[in-house]
Amino acid sequence: MRIGVLALQGAFNEHISKLRELDAEGFEIRKAGDIRSGMDGLILPGGESTVMSRLLKDFYLFGPLAAMIREGLPVLGTCAGLLLLAKSVKNEGAPGFATMDIEAIRNAYGRQSCSFYTEEQFEGLGKIPMTFIRAPYIESVDAAAGVRILAVTGGRIVAAKQGNQVATAFHPELGDDVSVHRFFLDIAEHA
Repeated sequence: MRIGVLALQGAFNEHISKLRELDAEGFEIRKAGDIRSGMDGLILPGGESTVMSRLLKDFYLFGPLAAMIREGLPVLGTCAGLLLLAKSVKNEGAPGFATMDIEAIRNAYGRQSCSFYTEEQFEGLGKIPMTFIRAPYIESVDAAAGVRILAVTGGRIVAAKQGNQVATAFHPELGDDVSVHRFFLDIAEHA
């Protein structure tokens, strides 16, 4: 299994490490040529979503990746990656791929100093660790469009799935747990 990890900013190395732990090949995507060799899935890591959106366009990655996601390429978006997938984002300056029928709130938990760790139920995985860093959350989902809520903390939606797309407000790449990455690889394997 070969998974591309957007490597413009954020914790892309940590995602690649998790993939290696699960015997999957993770590779960095920095320029358009990096996606020509094909992939079974894509990870959009955390970072600064408006900067990532601009860099995706500057490096000619936005159009090709958007087309691949729309054609069904499995994608995991974490934190800023969630914002890139959301069809609607409050407090956002630059539009992302807008391929998931969710509405998110950028920096919903406040400043960096408001970051936190918790353990909550994740559908199909049980209780898992969740690290939130200047995180968004999902304000609403369109269940009629097939969006399924996967996790909630403090009454707020923090993970959802639609087709081959998974979005988490937290950072599953931080810490020792690999369950979210295993969940995603299973989606990619069956896509």
